[in-house]
Amino acid sequence: MKAVAYARVSTKEQEETGYSLPSQLKLLDEYSEQKDLKLIKRFSISESASGKIQRKTFGEMIEYLVKNKIKIIVCEKTDRLTRNLKDASSINDWMNDDPERQVHFVKENVILSRDSKSNDKFIWNIKVSTAQYYIDNLSEEVKKGQKEKIAQGGYPSWAPVGYKSIGEKGHKSHVIDEKTGPLVKKAFGMYATGLYSVMSLLHLLTEEGLRSRTGRKMVKGRFYDMLRNPFYYGSFKWNGVIHQGVHEPLINKELFDQVANQLSGKSQPRKQIHAHLFRGLIKCGECGGMITWQIQKGHTYGHCHHFKPCSQRKYTREEKIEEGLLDNLEKLVLNDPELAEWVKEGLKLSHKDETKYHEVTMNNLKNEYDRYVKRLDMLYEDRLDEVITKVQYEERQRRYKEEIDRIGNQIKNHKDSNLNYHEKSIQIFELSQDARNIYLDSEPEDRRKIIKEVFGEMNLANGLFTAKYTRAFQMLHDAVQATNGSEVVKSGEICFSTSEPVDFDSTKAKTGDLAPVCSIWRPGPDSNRRPPA
Repeated sequence: MKAVAYARVSTKEQEETGYSLPSQLKLLDEYSEQKDLKLIKRFSISESASGKIQRKTFGEMIEYLVKNKIKIIVCEKTDRLTRNLKDASSINDWMNDDPERQVHFVKENVILSRDSKSNDKFIWNIKVSTAQYYIDNLSEEVKKGQKEKIAQGGYPSWAPVGYKSIGEKGHKSHVIDEKTGPLVKKAFGMYATGLYSVMSLLHLLTEEGLRSRTGRKMVKGRFYDMLRNPFYYGSFKWNGVIHQGVHEPLINKELFDQVANQLSGKSQPRKQIHAHLFRGLIKCGECGGMITWQIQKGHTYGHCHHFKPCSQRKYTREEKIEEGLLDNLEKLVLNDPELAEWVKEGLKLSHKDETKYHEVTMNNLKNEYDRYVKRLDMLYEDRLDEVITKVQYEERQRRYKEEIDRIGNQIKNHKDSNLNYHEKSIQIFELSQDARNIYLDSEPEDRRKIIKEVFGEMNLANGLFTAKYTRAFQMLHDAVQATNGSEVVKSGEICFSTSEPVDFDSTKAKTGDLAPVCSIWRPGPDSNRRPPA
Protein backbone atom coordinates (compact mmCIF):
# COMPACT_ATOMS: atom_id res chain seq x y z
CA MET A 1 0.00 0.00 0.00
CA LYS A 2 1.29 3.44 -0.94
CA ALA A 3 1.44 6.08 1.79
CA VAL A 4 2.78 9.54 2.61
CA ALA A 5 4.49 10.60 5.83
CA TYR A 6 3.72 13.88 7.60
CA ALA A 7 6.01 15.32 10.31
CA ARG A 8 5.98 18.67 12.08
CA VAL A 9 7.66 20.49 14.97
CA SER A 10 6.05 23.69 16.21
CA THR A 11 8.54 25.05 18.75
CA LYS A 12 12.29 25.28 19.24
CA GLU A 13 11.92 23.29 22.46
CA GLN A 14 10.37 20.37 20.56
CA GLU A 15 13.23 20.53 18.11
CA GLU A 16 15.71 20.13 20.98
CA THR A 17 13.89 17.54 23.12
CA GLY A 18 13.52 14.47 20.92
CA TYR A 19 10.72 15.65 18.62
CA SER A 20 12.98 16.76 15.79
CA LEU A 21 11.96 16.17 12.18
CA PRO A 22 14.64 13.50 11.58
CA SER A 23 13.54 11.54 14.66
CA GLN A 24 9.87 11.73 13.61
CA LEU A 25 10.61 10.65 10.03
CA LYS A 26 12.79 7.77 11.28
CA LEU A 27 9.90 6.57 13.46
CA LEU A 28 7.48 6.79 10.51
CA ASP A 29 9.88 4.89 8.25
CA GLU A 30 10.23 2.07 10.76
CA TYR A 31 6.47 1.86 11.24
CA SER A 32 5.81 1.81 7.49
CA GLU A 33 8.30 -1.00 7.03
CA GLN A 34 6.58 -3.06 9.74
CA LYS A 35 3.14 -2.50 8.16
CA ASP A 36 4.34 -3.14 4.59
CA LEU A 37 3.58 0.43 3.59
CA LYS A 38 5.56 2.11 0.82
CA LEU A 39 6.25 5.77 1.60
CA ILE A 40 5.99 7.64 -1.71
CA LYS A 41 6.58 11.16 -0.30
CA ARG A 42 7.48 12.80 2.99
CA PHE A 43 6.01 16.16 4.02
CA SER A 44 7.67 18.01 6.89
CA ILE A 45 7.35 21.43 8.53
CA SER A 46 10.06 22.97 10.74
CA GLU A 47 9.49 25.17 13.78
CA SER A 48 10.74 28.22 11.88
CA ALA A 49 8.02 27.98 9.21
CA SER A 50 5.31 30.64 9.32
CA GLY A 51 1.62 29.77 9.69
CA LYS A 52 1.13 30.60 6.02
CA ILE A 53 3.80 28.11 4.94
CA GLN A 54 2.38 25.43 7.28
CA ARG A 55 -1.10 25.79 5.78
CA LYS A 56 0.37 25.71 2.28
CA THR A 57 2.30 22.48 3.00
CA PHE A 58 -0.77 20.82 4.52
CA GLY A 59 -2.83 21.79 1.47
CA GLU A 60 -0.16 20.43 -0.85
CA MET A 61 -0.27 17.09 0.99
CA ILE A 62 -4.07 16.75 0.61
CA GLU A 63 -3.81 17.70 -3.07
CA TYR A 64 -1.00 15.17 -3.60
CA LEU A 65 -3.03 12.39 -1.95
CA VAL A 66 -6.03 13.00 -4.20
CA LYS A 67 -4.05 13.46 -7.40
CA ASN A 68 -1.94 10.30 -6.93
CA LYS A 69 -4.76 8.21 -5.41
CA ILE A 70 -2.80 7.51 -2.27
CA LYS A 71 -5.01 6.37 0.59
CA ILE A 72 -2.80 6.35 3.70
CA ILE A 73 -1.26 9.11 5.81
CA VAL A 74 1.31 8.14 8.45
CA CYS A 75 2.14 10.60 11.25
CA GLU A 76 3.44 10.46 14.80
CA LYS A 77 0.29 11.55 16.67
CA THR A 78 -2.78 13.76 16.39
CA ASP A 79 -1.23 17.13 17.25
CA ARG A 80 1.57 16.50 14.71
CA LEU A 81 -1.02 16.26 11.92
CA THR A 82 -3.22 19.20 12.87
CA ARG A 83 -3.93 21.64 15.67
CA ASN A 84 -6.96 23.39 14.26
CA LEU A 85 -10.51 22.43 13.41
CA LYS A 86 -10.26 23.61 9.82
CA ASP A 87 -7.48 21.17 8.92
CA ALA A 88 -9.24 18.41 10.90
CA SER A 89 -12.34 19.02 8.81
CA SER A 90 -10.23 18.64 5.64
CA ILE A 91 -8.93 15.28 6.93
CA ASN A 92 -12.48 14.15 7.75
CA ASP A 93 -13.72 15.11 4.27
CA TRP A 94 -10.81 13.28 2.67
CA MET A 95 -11.48 10.10 4.68
CA ASN A 96 -15.27 10.19 4.19
CA ASP A 97 -14.91 10.25 0.39
CA ASP A 98 -13.37 6.75 0.35
CA PRO A 99 -13.69 3.97 2.97
CA GLU A 100 -10.15 2.74 2.16
CA ARG A 101 -8.50 6.01 3.16
CA GLN A 102 -6.75 5.89 6.53
CA VAL A 103 -4.67 7.98 8.91
CA HIS A 104 -2.14 6.03 11.03
CA PHE A 105 -1.16 7.65 14.36
CA VAL A 106 1.97 5.69 15.27
CA LYS A 107 2.54 6.60 18.92
CA GLU A 108 -1.16 6.50 19.73
CA ASN A 109 -1.55 3.09 18.02
CA VAL A 110 -4.69 4.27 16.24
CA ILE A 111 -5.80 3.86 12.63
CA LEU A 112 -8.58 6.26 11.73
CA SER A 113 -10.90 5.81 8.72
CA ARG A 114 -14.48 6.48 7.65
CA ASP A 115 -15.57 3.18 9.21
CA SER A 116 -13.71 3.63 12.51
CA LYS A 117 -15.60 3.03 15.71
CA SER A 118 -17.52 5.98 17.08
CA ASN A 119 -15.30 5.85 20.18
CA ASP A 120 -12.14 6.34 18.06
CA LYS A 121 -13.77 9.19 16.14
CA PHE A 122 -14.89 10.80 19.38
CA ILE A 123 -11.35 10.62 20.81
CA TRP A 124 -9.98 12.07 17.52
CA ASN A 125 -12.37 15.01 17.74
CA ILE A 126 -11.55 15.55 21.41
CA LYS A 127 -7.82 15.61 20.68
CA VAL A 128 -8.28 18.06 17.82
CA SER A 129 -10.49 20.27 20.00
CA THR A 130 -7.92 20.12 22.80
CA ALA A 131 -5.17 21.07 20.39
CA GLN A 132 -7.33 23.94 19.09
CA TYR A 133 -7.96 25.08 22.68
CA TYR A 134 -4.22 25.02 23.37
CA ILE A 135 -3.53 27.20 20.33
CA ASP A 136 -6.32 29.64 21.19
CA ASN A 137 -5.22 29.89 24.81
CA LEU A 138 -1.60 30.40 23.78
CA SER A 139 -2.71 33.15 21.40
CA GLU A 140 -4.68 34.84 24.17
CA GLU A 141 -1.72 34.75 26.54
CA VAL A 142 0.58 36.16 23.87
CA LYS A 143 -1.88 38.97 23.12
CA LYS A 144 -2.32 39.66 26.84
CA GLY A 145 1.44 39.90 27.28
CA GLN A 146 1.73 42.15 24.24
CA LYS A 147 -1.05 44.40 25.52
CA GLU A 148 0.61 44.72 28.91
CA LYS A 149 3.99 45.46 27.38
CA ILE A 150 2.47 48.11 25.13
CA ALA A 151 0.81 49.69 28.18
CA GLN A 152 4.27 49.94 29.74
CA GLY A 153 5.62 51.63 26.58
CA GLY A 154 7.47 48.56 25.31
CA TYR A 155 7.47 47.43 21.69
CA PRO A 156 6.38 43.73 21.61
CA SER A 157 8.38 42.72 18.55
CA TRP A 158 11.85 42.86 17.04
CA ALA A 159 13.48 46.28 17.00
CA PRO A 160 13.85 47.92 13.56
CA VAL A 161 17.15 48.71 11.87
CA GLY A 162 19.20 51.11 14.00
CA TYR A 163 18.24 49.38 17.25
CA LYS A 164 19.06 46.05 18.88
CA SER A 165 17.06 43.96 21.35
CA ILE A 166 18.67 42.99 24.66
CA GLY A 167 17.50 40.95 27.63
CA GLU A 168 15.78 37.60 28.05
CA LYS A 169 12.71 36.39 26.21
CA GLY A 170 9.61 38.16 27.48
CA HIS A 171 11.70 40.93 29.05
CA LYS A 172 13.52 42.35 26.05
CA SER A 173 14.20 46.05 25.64
CA HIS A 174 15.36 47.96 22.58
CA VAL A 175 18.48 50.15 22.60
CA ILE A 176 20.25 52.10 19.88
CA ASP A 177 22.69 50.01 17.85
CA GLU A 178 26.08 51.72 17.87
CA LYS A 179 26.78 50.55 14.29
CA THR A 180 23.55 51.10 12.37
CA GLY A 181 21.95 53.76 14.62
CA PRO A 182 24.11 56.66 13.37
CA LEU A 183 23.50 55.61 9.75
CA VAL A 184 19.71 55.59 10.22
CA LYS A 185 19.89 59.02 11.85
CA LYS A 186 22.02 60.23 8.96
CA ALA A 187 19.46 58.86 6.49
CA PHE A 188 16.68 61.03 7.98
CA GLY A 189 18.87 64.12 8.05
CA MET A 190 20.07 63.74 4.47
CA TYR A 191 16.67 62.92 2.99
CA ALA A 192 15.10 65.94 4.72
CA THR A 193 17.38 68.24 2.68
CA GLY A 194 15.49 67.32 -0.49
CA LEU A 195 18.76 66.71 -2.32
CA TYR A 196 18.45 62.93 -2.51
CA SER A 197 16.01 60.41 -3.91
CA VAL A 198 15.23 57.25 -1.92
CA MET A 199 17.38 55.13 -4.25
CA SER A 200 20.36 57.50 -4.36
CA LEU A 201 20.38 57.79 -0.56
CA LEU A 202 19.98 54.03 -0.12
CA HIS A 203 22.93 53.39 -2.44
CA LEU A 204 25.07 55.93 -0.58
CA LEU A 205 24.31 54.54 2.89
CA THR A 206 24.70 50.94 1.71
CA GLU A 207 28.24 51.85 0.72
CA GLU A 208 28.75 53.18 4.25
CA GLY A 209 27.56 49.90 5.80
CA LEU A 210 23.79 50.17 6.30
CA ARG A 211 22.24 46.69 6.42
CA SER A 212 18.91 45.11 7.32
CA ARG A 213 18.30 43.41 10.67
CA THR A 214 19.39 40.11 9.13
CA GLY A 215 22.64 41.60 7.80
CA ARG A 216 21.57 41.76 4.15
CA LYS A 217 21.56 44.75 1.83
CA MET A 218 18.37 46.73 2.30
CA VAL A 219 15.94 46.91 -0.61
CA LYS A 220 14.12 50.07 -1.63
CA GLY A 221 10.79 49.04 -0.08
CA ARG A 222 12.35 48.31 3.32
CA PHE A 223 14.32 51.56 3.23
CA TYR A 224 11.15 53.48 2.37
CA ASP A 225 9.32 51.80 5.28
CA MET A 226 12.22 52.71 7.58
CA LEU A 227 11.82 56.41 6.76
CA ARG A 228 8.12 56.20 7.66
CA ASN A 229 8.55 54.27 10.93
CA PRO A 230 7.51 56.34 14.01
CA PHE A 231 9.73 54.12 16.18
CA TYR A 232 12.67 56.41 15.43
CA TYR A 233 11.15 59.45 17.17
CA GLY A 234 10.10 57.50 20.27
CA SER A 235 6.69 56.04 19.34
CA PHE A 236 5.60 52.85 17.61
CA LYS A 237 2.63 51.58 15.62
CA TRP A 238 0.77 48.43 16.70
CA ASN A 239 -2.45 47.27 15.05
CA GLY A 240 -2.74 50.60 13.30
CA VAL A 241 -2.51 52.64 16.54
CA ILE A 242 0.42 54.89 17.51
CA HIS A 243 1.71 54.30 21.07
CA GLN A 244 4.28 56.23 23.09
CA GLY A 245 7.41 54.13 23.64
CA VAL A 246 9.99 54.15 26.43
CA HIS A 247 12.96 53.52 24.12
CA GLU A 248 15.45 56.28 23.35
CA PRO A 249 14.54 58.12 20.12
CA LEU A 250 17.07 58.52 17.31
CA ILE A 251 15.49 61.70 15.87
CA ASN A 252 12.93 64.31 16.89
CA LYS A 253 9.33 64.46 15.68
CA GLU A 254 9.96 67.59 13.60
CA LEU A 255 12.61 65.86 11.48
CA PHE A 256 10.35 62.82 11.07
CA ASP A 257 7.46 65.03 9.88
CA GLN A 258 9.79 66.83 7.50
CA VAL A 259 10.87 63.51 5.96
CA ALA A 260 7.23 62.32 5.82
CA ASN A 261 6.23 65.46 3.92
CA GLN A 262 9.15 64.95 1.58
CA LEU A 263 8.12 61.34 0.93
CA SER A 264 4.47 62.20 0.29
CA GLY A 265 5.21 65.21 -1.89
CA LYS A 266 3.83 65.25 -5.42
CA SER A 267 7.27 65.87 -6.94
CA GLN A 268 9.82 63.42 -5.57
CA PRO A 269 13.51 64.14 -6.20
CA ARG A 270 14.59 62.45 -9.39
CA LYS A 271 18.02 61.40 -10.50
CA GLN A 272 19.68 64.40 -12.11
CA ILE A 273 21.95 63.98 -15.09
CA HIS A 274 23.23 67.51 -14.43
CA ALA A 275 22.89 68.67 -10.82
CA HIS A 276 22.37 72.36 -11.61
CA LEU A 277 23.04 74.73 -8.73
CA PHE A 278 19.74 76.65 -8.95
CA ARG A 279 17.43 73.77 -9.90
CA GLY A 280 14.07 74.17 -8.19
CA LEU A 281 15.07 77.45 -6.49
CA ILE A 282 14.23 80.29 -8.91
CA LYS A 283 10.83 81.08 -10.42
CA CYS A 284 9.85 83.10 -13.47
CA GLY A 285 9.01 86.66 -12.47
CA GLU A 286 6.10 86.75 -14.93
CA CYS A 287 4.24 83.42 -14.79
CA GLY A 288 5.61 82.00 -11.52
CA GLY A 289 6.76 78.75 -13.16
CA MET A 290 10.06 77.15 -12.16
CA ILE A 291 13.10 78.20 -14.20
CA THR A 292 14.62 75.40 -16.31
CA TRP A 293 18.39 74.95 -16.58
CA GLN A 294 20.47 73.54 -19.43
CA ILE A 295 24.07 73.47 -20.56
CA GLN A 296 25.06 75.16 -23.83
CA LYS A 297 28.67 75.48 -25.02
CA GLY A 298 30.04 74.71 -21.57
CA HIS A 299 27.88 77.23 -19.70
CA THR A 300 24.67 76.74 -17.71
CA TYR A 301 21.70 78.88 -18.71
CA GLY A 302 18.32 79.38 -17.06
CA HIS A 303 15.05 80.30 -18.82
CA CYS A 304 11.29 79.95 -18.51
CA HIS A 305 9.88 77.16 -20.70
CA HIS A 306 6.19 77.94 -20.05
CA PHE A 307 5.75 79.49 -23.51
CA LYS A 308 1.94 79.68 -23.67
CA PRO A 309 1.16 81.66 -20.49
CA CYS A 310 4.51 83.48 -20.46
CA SER A 311 6.36 85.83 -22.81
CA GLN A 312 9.81 85.30 -21.28
CA ARG A 313 12.38 84.04 -23.80
CA LYS A 314 15.69 85.36 -22.51
CA TYR A 315 18.41 82.93 -21.39
CA THR A 316 20.49 83.99 -18.35
CA ARG A 317 23.86 82.54 -17.38
CA GLU A 318 24.24 80.92 -13.99
CA GLU A 319 27.41 82.92 -13.26
CA LYS A 320 25.51 86.20 -13.58
CA ILE A 321 22.99 85.11 -10.98
CA GLU A 322 25.75 83.98 -8.64
CA GLU A 323 27.32 87.43 -8.87
CA GLY A 324 24.02 88.94 -7.72
CA LEU A 325 23.82 86.53 -4.80
CA LEU A 326 27.39 87.28 -3.72
CA ASP A 327 26.65 91.01 -3.79
CA ASN A 328 23.66 90.42 -1.49
CA LEU A 329 25.81 88.31 0.84
CA GLU A 330 28.28 91.24 1.10
CA LYS A 331 25.43 93.47 2.31
CA LEU A 332 25.17 91.35 5.47
CA VAL A 333 28.72 92.14 6.65
CA LEU A 334 29.42 94.79 9.29
CA ASN A 335 32.18 97.17 8.21
CA ASP A 336 33.74 97.30 11.68
CA PRO A 337 35.24 93.88 12.70
CA GLU A 338 35.38 94.96 16.36
CA LEU A 339 31.68 95.77 16.35
CA ALA A 340 30.94 92.39 14.71
CA GLU A 341 32.85 90.58 17.44
CA TRP A 342 31.10 92.65 20.10
CA VAL A 343 27.69 91.74 18.70
CA LYS A 344 28.55 88.04 18.66
CA GLU A 345 29.79 88.12 22.24
CA GLY A 346 26.76 90.15 23.27
CA LEU A 347 24.45 87.54 21.78
CA LYS A 348 26.22 84.79 23.70
CA LEU A 349 26.19 86.69 26.98
CA SER A 350 22.53 87.65 26.64
CA HIS A 351 21.61 83.98 26.39
CA LYS A 352 23.65 82.84 29.37
CA ASP A 353 20.73 82.99 31.79
CA GLU A 354 18.42 81.25 29.33
CA THR A 355 20.94 78.43 28.90
CA LYS A 356 21.29 77.93 32.65
CA TYR A 357 17.52 78.01 33.15
CA HIS A 358 17.08 75.54 30.31
CA GLU A 359 19.58 73.06 31.81
CA VAL A 360 18.04 73.21 35.30
CA THR A 361 14.50 72.84 33.99
CA MET A 362 15.42 69.96 31.69
CA ASN A 363 17.13 68.09 34.55
CA ASN A 364 14.10 68.54 36.79
CA LEU A 365 11.72 67.35 34.08
CA LYS A 366 13.86 64.30 33.26
CA ASN A 367 14.10 63.35 36.94
CA GLU A 368 10.32 63.64 37.28
CA TYR A 369 9.81 61.61 34.10
CA ASP A 370 12.14 58.83 35.32
CA ARG A 371 10.36 58.80 38.69
CA TYR A 372 6.97 58.09 37.09
CA VAL A 373 8.43 55.45 34.76
CA LYS A 374 9.90 53.72 37.81
CA ARG A 375 6.54 53.92 39.59
CA LEU A 376 4.91 52.32 36.57
CA ASP A 377 7.40 49.44 36.63
CA MET A 378 6.87 48.91 40.37
CA LEU A 379 3.10 49.07 39.86
CA TYR A 380 3.30 46.21 37.37
CA GLU A 381 5.29 44.12 39.85
CA ASP A 382 2.73 44.88 42.60
CA ARG A 383 -0.06 43.68 40.34
CA LEU A 384 1.77 40.44 39.54
CA ASP A 385 2.34 39.85 43.26
CA GLU A 386 -1.34 40.69 43.91
CA VAL A 387 -0.39 43.49 46.30
CA ILE A 388 -3.03 45.69 44.66
CA THR A 389 -6.33 44.85 42.99
CA LYS A 390 -6.96 45.03 39.26
CA VAL A 391 -9.10 48.16 39.70
CA GLN A 392 -6.38 49.91 41.72
CA TYR A 393 -3.78 48.86 39.15
CA GLU A 394 -5.74 50.22 36.17
CA GLU A 395 -6.53 53.52 37.91
CA ARG A 396 -2.91 54.16 38.98
CA GLN A 397 -1.61 53.02 35.62
CA ARG A 398 -3.87 55.54 33.89
CA ARG A 399 -2.69 58.38 36.17
CA TYR A 400 0.98 57.50 35.78
CA LYS A 401 0.71 57.28 32.00
CA GLU A 402 -1.03 60.65 31.86
CA GLU A 403 1.79 62.18 33.92
CA ILE A 404 4.43 60.53 31.73
CA ASP A 405 2.78 61.90 28.59
CA ARG A 406 2.41 65.35 30.13
CA ILE A 407 6.04 65.53 31.26
CA GLY A 408 7.21 64.06 27.95
CA ASN A 409 5.43 66.85 26.07
CA GLN A 410 6.97 69.44 28.40
CA ILE A 411 10.44 68.02 27.75
CA LYS A 412 9.84 68.08 24.01
CA ASN A 413 8.45 71.61 24.02
CA HIS A 414 11.24 72.89 26.26
CA LYS A 415 13.87 71.21 24.14
CA ASP A 416 12.59 73.04 21.07
CA SER A 417 11.98 76.35 22.84
CA ASN A 418 13.82 79.64 22.84
CA LEU A 419 17.22 78.07 23.47
CA ASN A 420 17.20 76.72 19.91
CA TYR A 421 16.25 80.17 18.70
CA HIS A 422 19.12 81.77 20.64
CA GLU A 423 21.63 79.29 19.27
CA LYS A 424 20.25 79.80 15.78
CA SER A 425 20.62 83.58 16.06
CA ILE A 426 24.32 83.20 16.82
CA GLN A 427 24.75 80.76 13.93
CA ILE A 428 22.95 83.15 11.57
CA PHE A 429 25.17 86.06 12.58
CA GLU A 430 28.39 84.04 12.27
CA LEU A 431 27.34 82.82 8.82
CA SER A 432 26.43 86.33 7.66
CA GLN A 433 29.84 87.80 8.50
CA ASP A 434 31.74 85.30 6.35
CA ALA A 435 29.01 84.05 4.00
CA ARG A 436 30.83 84.96 0.78
CA ASN A 437 34.01 83.02 1.63
CA ILE A 438 32.03 80.09 3.05
CA TYR A 439 29.96 80.01 -0.14
CA LEU A 440 32.95 80.12 -2.50
CA ASP A 441 34.77 77.37 -0.57
CA SER A 442 31.74 75.03 -0.55
CA GLU A 443 30.70 72.18 -2.82
CA PRO A 444 27.59 72.72 -5.01
CA GLU A 445 25.22 70.90 -2.62
CA ASP A 446 26.48 72.95 0.34
CA ARG A 447 26.10 76.12 -1.72
CA ARG A 448 22.44 75.21 -2.27
CA LYS A 449 22.00 74.89 1.49
CA ILE A 450 23.46 78.37 2.03
CA ILE A 451 21.23 79.84 -0.69
CA LYS A 452 18.09 78.28 0.85
CA GLU A 453 19.13 79.41 4.34
CA VAL A 454 19.78 83.04 3.37
CA PHE A 455 17.33 83.70 0.53
CA GLY A 456 13.61 83.10 0.30
CA GLU A 457 11.76 84.08 -2.87
CA MET A 458 13.99 84.34 -5.98
CA ASN A 459 12.74 85.44 -9.41
CA LEU A 460 14.14 85.84 -12.92
CA ALA A 461 12.48 88.02 -15.58
CA ASN A 462 13.99 89.55 -18.75
CA GLY A 463 17.45 88.55 -17.54
CA LEU A 464 16.97 90.48 -14.29
CA PHE A 465 17.46 88.43 -11.12
CA THR A 466 15.84 89.49 -7.84
CA ALA A 467 15.98 87.82 -4.44
CA LYS A 468 14.46 88.38 -1.03
CA TYR A 469 16.18 87.44 2.20
CA THR A 470 14.54 85.00 4.56
CA ARG A 471 12.96 86.74 7.56
CA ALA A 472 15.94 86.28 9.89
CA PHE A 473 18.47 87.52 7.33
CA GLN A 474 16.22 90.39 6.28
CA MET A 475 16.23 91.67 9.88
CA LEU A 476 19.99 91.22 10.01
CA HIS A 477 20.39 93.04 6.69
CA ASP A 478 18.36 96.01 7.92
CA ALA A 479 20.43 96.22 11.10
CA VAL A 480 23.74 95.96 9.23
CA GLN A 481 22.76 98.58 6.67
CA ALA A 482 21.62 100.97 9.39
CA THR A 483 24.85 100.39 11.31
CA ASN A 484 27.19 100.69 8.34
CA GLY A 485 25.39 103.85 7.21
CA SER A 486 25.42 105.49 10.63
CA GLU A 487 27.38 108.70 11.15
CA VAL A 488 28.40 107.33 14.55
CA VAL A 489 30.14 104.33 13.00
CA LYS A 490 31.67 106.39 10.23
CA SER A 491 33.24 108.70 12.81
CA GLY A 492 34.52 105.73 14.80
CA GLU A 493 32.17 106.31 17.69
CA ILE A 494 30.29 103.16 18.76
CA CYS A 495 27.30 103.74 20.99
CA PHE A 496 28.24 100.83 23.30
CA SER A 497 31.19 101.72 25.51
CA THR A 498 31.40 98.26 27.08
CA SER A 499 31.09 94.66 25.94
CA GLU A 500 28.70 93.85 28.81
CA PRO A 501 25.00 93.39 27.98
CA VAL A 502 23.03 96.59 28.42
CA ASP A 503 20.24 97.14 30.93
CA PHE A 504 16.83 96.35 29.44
CA ASP A 505 14.77 97.63 32.36
CA SER A 506 13.81 100.80 30.52
CA THR A 507 12.10 101.05 27.15
CA LYS A 508 12.89 104.71 26.58
CA ALA A 509 13.50 105.35 22.88
CA LYS A 510 16.87 106.51 21.54
CA THR A 511 17.32 110.04 20.42
CA GLY A 512 19.88 111.98 18.50
CA ASP A 513 22.90 110.53 16.70
CA LEU A 514 22.64 107.17 18.47
CA ALA A 515 19.21 106.25 17.06
CA PRO A 516 20.24 104.65 13.69
CA VAL A 517 22.47 102.08 15.39
CA CYS A 518 21.10 101.38 18.85
CA SER A 519 17.43 101.22 17.95
CA ILE A 520 18.12 98.08 15.91
CA TRP A 521 20.85 96.20 17.79
CA ARG A 522 19.93 96.98 21.41
CA PRO A 523 16.50 98.38 22.22
CA GLY A 524 16.52 100.01 25.63
CA PRO A 525 18.48 102.66 27.55
CA ASP A 526 21.89 103.93 26.52
CA SER A 527 24.95 102.40 28.20
CA ASN A 528 26.16 105.95 28.94
CA ARG A 529 23.08 107.45 30.51
CA ARG A 530 22.68 111.20 30.83
CA PRO A 531 21.97 112.49 34.34
CA PRO A 532 18.37 113.58 34.86
CA ALA A 533 17.70 117.23 34.19
